Amino acid sequence: MKPRVFIGMSGGVDSSAAAYLLREQGYDVAGCTLLLRDGGEAEAEDARRVCEALKIPHMVLSLREAFQKAVIGDFLAAYTAGRTPNPCIRCNEAIKFGAMLDFALENGFSYIATGHYAAVSRDTETGRYVLSAVPTGKDQSYVLYRLSQAQLSHVLFPLAALTKPEIRAIAEKANLPVAHKPESQDICFIPDGDYAAFLNRCGIPDTPGDFVDCTGRVLGRHRGIFHYTVGQRKGLGIALGVPMYVVALDPKENRVVLGPEGSQYRSTLTVENMNWVSVAAPAAPFRAQVKVRYQAKPAWALVSPNADGTCGVQFDAPQRAPAPGQAAVFYDGARVLGGGVIAPFTV
Repeated sequence: MKPRVFIGMSGGVDSSAAAYLLREQGYDVAGCTLLLRDGGEAEAEDARRVCEALKIPHMVLSLREAFQKAVIGDFLAAYTAGRTPNPCIRCNEAIKFGAMLDFALENGFSYIATGHYAAVSRDTETGRYVLSAVPTGKDQSYVLYRLSQAQLSHVLFPLAALTKPEIRAIAEKANLPVAHKPESQDICFIPDGDYAAFLNRCGIPDTPGDFVDCTGRVLGRHRGIFHYTVGQRKGLGIALGVPMYVVALDPKENRVVLGPEGSQYRSTLTVENMNWVSVAAPAAPFRAQVKVRYQAKPAWALVSPNADGTCGVQFDAPQRAPAPGQAAVFYDGARVLGGGVIAPFTV
């Protein structure tokens, strides 16, 4: 009997090619499109047409309520607290590899699959599943660091070793109707990219306050702290004669702290809300490569576990604009060790 695989299909070329590859590998594949918000029906229709071309079943699973609570609620709370969230990480943990996986297992599937550029391997010494980044040019292991051993034991990533041009070529050869569909770059629930307007629509008002320098001296007025993120230089709406960067947000005092060139770099961080993917929680300091945002290159650092469950990170070289609320993910080569959320800091 063929293993049954429930694959999440967004209507894009990546998940469509992944479904094709799984079918060609002999799996019993069914496609699923998650309805997470209003306006997602177009993606569902694209996915349905792909499944029709592949002659595999397709279904639509509505998870709007869970998505609103777990992802959008978290997104709003983070910005209100002066943090810069990564909703894709939360969605992967709670929705795609949470609620969708639960549904699949309850309905007789052995695995779920997605079009992520990542891989799952097994450590022969410890038996633990680990998430491995593969140098395809589009590694997405950073947004998967919160997955658990139980989740990883039921996950397939068919695109692990493929590049985007190779995937489009596969889709063309298979005559998939989305082979040339453009890639989406925006947060799925904010397709126009205007997250500040989205926050306003969700009832979070602009609350003007002070721009200050690192000594607390008032420099001018800002529109509301969620219009800014650590490291930002353009669009501040204030002229000071020299380039200034956002170096910190102070939600308690409703202040945006600005500093000159160089002040946007940090050598130390505290990381909280940890999740260890492929190792037990370490008790002693260790060396690792650390990514502080999705597009950042891994940077060498000393990671020191603290008694309260957080970790201190001391970089070999200062890193540009790590933002509270974003993830810091620890790597041993291609292996994701774990990660957490960058904690607020003072300047």
